[in-house]
Amino acid sequence: MMKIRVAVIGCGAAGLCALRHLTARPELFDAVGFEQLNNVGGTWNYTDKIGTYDNGIPVQSSMYKNLRTNLPKEVMAFPDYPFPSNLPSFVSHEVVLKYLENYCEHFNLQQYIKLETRIDKVEPIEGENQTEWKVTSTCDGTTECNKFDSVIVCNGHYAVPLLPEIPGMDKFTGTIVHSHNYRVPEEFKDQVVICLGAGSSGQDICLDIATSAKQVILSHNNTPLVTPLPSNVSQKPGISELTADSVVYKDNTVEKIDVLLLCTGYKYDFPFLDDVCKVGIMDERVTPLYKHIIHAKYPSLSFIGICKQICPFPQFQNQVQFVLSMLDKSQSLPSYEAMLVDIDRDFNERLGRGLPTRYAHHMGMAQWDYNDAIAHLGGFQTIPKVWKAMYAQVSARRKENLITYKKRQYDIVDNVLFKEKLDV
Repeated sequence: MMKIRVAVIGCGAAGLCALRHLTARPELFDAVGFEQLNNVGGTWNYTDKIGTYDNGIPVQSSMYKNLRTNLPKEVMAFPDYPFPSNLPSFVSHEVVLKYLENYCEHFNLQQYIKLETRIDKVEPIEGENQTEWKVTSTCDGTTECNKFDSVIVCNGHYAVPLLPEIPGMDKFTGTIVHSHNYRVPEEFKDQVVICLGAGSSGQDICLDIATSAKQVILSHNNTPLVTPLPSNVSQKPGISELTADSVVYKDNTVEKIDVLLLCTGYKYDFPFLDDVCKVGIMDERVTPLYKHIIHAKYPSLSFIGICKQICPFPQFQNQVQFVLSMLDKSQSLPSYEAMLVDIDRDFNERLGRGLPTRYAHHMGMAQWDYNDAIAHLGGFQTIPKVWKAMYAQVSARRKENLITYKKRQYDIVDNVLFKEKLDV
């Protein structure tokens, strides 16, 4: 039997997970990982640099210096490879990068990875019986083309800032910066800073900046957070416009500010996919992806890690196993038309809950039913229930007290139960 040749684009957590499961079955899969940086780990490679690296490649990472995970390591981990037990539950980005490097070494993945290799183009070559993929890559000035039976895209979605259009941005004489380029709070010492957006990163960055800034305003359109906040942090509605030195909120109040920090999220970006691939991105909805993973027209093209508001590493493992169950034919995919119906059903269900289009891939607590559903379809083991229970508990603790929730420590007892304690 001919081996199935698989290209994995990106060797962050998702790409490493794909390689780990592909290379565990060498009799069936022949896998190659492509990574444009000189190290694995993707976005977890912190750098002080912003803009571009010395070699001209855009900085991928959106890590800031003091970042600690907002999920405990117990639910961050791949289910088959836990973090060292002696670490605290909420760990630094350095610890996560080391974990991914150890994962790579433990499963002997280095031999399958081409570092400092940029993917220039991915295009389908349609044959009578199947679609092959022509992958053009460049390493050290040398370009080469290779053919694969399948392509798994794992290039992440925390590298290209999503910038809002706010009236008056061109008139504002202060500093406007996206959280992608935020590194240290000392940059904003004694300044008045607005953090626009109250997602997880907006909340965490707000607290980090508060250690140096004179005043921090968390501006958002959500229900106000009901949590203790530092004395120099307040909440305000979203922004309606900017003037030369001030912000006008949606409640018509005006405030003088020095810095507008945009915690407004990121764009999906697949610059290497040829137009023939027919991957659409509209208002942060990627189409046509069956179960947020499989391209409905070209099922041998798949995407790991499109979903947001999730426990990423466990879901990556589920999604990878789902793809492999399709590639090894243990799962029969629905017809193209049936997949489109399923894609529309999922999207319309979200719209029915009042969610905007840009939330097409947001999960939250819905991730657990989704994870179980693709496990059942793919015929592999579901994630233990303790993951869901701990995730729900941590979410509740975060809402109760944004300042102290990372002081808690967690231990998994078994597949259902966990222990929690507060460090004093």
